[in-house]
Amino acid sequence: MSRLGHDIKAALHQIHSIAGLVLALLLSLIALTGAIMSFEDEIVDHLNADIMHVAPRTVPALMPDELVARLKAAQDLGKVSAVTLSSDPSAAVRVRFARDEQGARPASLYVDPYDAHVLGAPRGEEFFATVRRLHRWLLIPGDAKGWGRQITGVAALGLIVMLISGLVLRWPRRAGSVKMWLKPNFGLGGRALHRSLHAVIGTWVLPVYLVMTLTGLWYSFDWYKDGVVWLLSRPEVAEAKMQPKMSAKAARAAGRAEPAPAIGFDQAWTTFRRDEGDHFSRALFTLPAGPGTLIRIRSWGKDSTLDTTRDEFRIDAVTGQVISAERYADKTLGEKIIANVLDIHRGAFLGWPGKLAFMIAAALMPLFAVTGILLYLSRRRVRRPAQPSLGRLVPGE
Repeated sequence: MSRLGHDIKAALHQIHSIAGLVLALLLSLIALTGAIMSFEDEIVDHLNADIMHVAPRTVPALMPDELVARLKAAQDLGKVSAVTLSSDPSAAVRVRFARDEQGARPASLYVDPYDAHVLGAPRGEEFFATVRRLHRWLLIPGDAKGWGRQITGVAALGLIVMLISGLVLRWPRRAGSVKMWLKPNFGLGGRALHRSLHAVIGTWVLPVYLVMTLTGLWYSFDWYKDGVVWLLSRPEVAEAKMQPKMSAKAARAAGRAEPAPAIGFDQAWTTFRRDEGDHFSRALFTLPAGPGTLIRIRSWGKDSTLDTTRDEFRIDAVTGQVISAERYADKTLGEKIIANVLDIHRGAFLGWPGKLAFMIAAALMPLFAVTGILLYLSRRRVRRPAQPSLGRLVPGE
């Protein structure tokens, strides 16, 4: 190797080591919380199987506004912000509530669609909500508006630096040898074994970590998100998505300054059922956070296997007029990639094998933290100059 190549590798080794030491614990925390959430949907559905369904009846289900009115009459639960309705007559209605003045959000409820009887709050919801806030924002106050979002983004950028520098540092002389790349040497011991595990298993998970970090940055930096939207979307779609949005705080302030008319779900539900029939499996109706009458509807088809493959509508809650309809089938490839960022981030776009592979890769992050620290400490011991034994010291030296 030339002197220049040796100097470049030495610099990369220094960068790799420093970044790893600084970010080891933070990346391990982010990765482990991500692994915990890998099968959140399946776990929550299993825990709540007894309250998510009811016995179908011959009487028609209540209209959403009547259901909400009966629910409020039975107990004071706060302002309803969204309901999830289904075309399945045996599916319970899920009711979600707005945040209170302190920013806390009451637990959602599953409700019988025929008589508004409360079936129960979903088990595991609060646990996974806490894990999600830890994963995304490190539980730092402010959530998405606080510093946690930027800190996790910087950690993701640091991981990309470590992945690229690690790949360069371990590039073998026989680059075409699959064995050199992918087979750890368990016959080694001590520092050599740590290096083998760190390098080889790092090669296994490198593509997964790159996908995780490149999609994770979407949730950390607006400039990154806007850049991806500009790159992958049609110009008119990109321009619409990049419009600044009113914050929830500003929306509440505007609502106090100009009281919004009382609106409900019925008109939008009637229009949606008229246009969609029974072609959907479930639909999430969300009331506007501030003044306005547009209800946002996210609708999933019966053949949808991913949470992000959905249609989205805006319907005026007063007139029932469809203001906009954004169908997943009409999106370009780039726009479908944008729509599926979350499922790409967690491997769900590859089905349950992909989610399992991404979960295992995330759970392995502490291995790199431990082996990296052990390698650093052993390297420090090797470089430390040997101290002469006391028996050989000459008085006065």
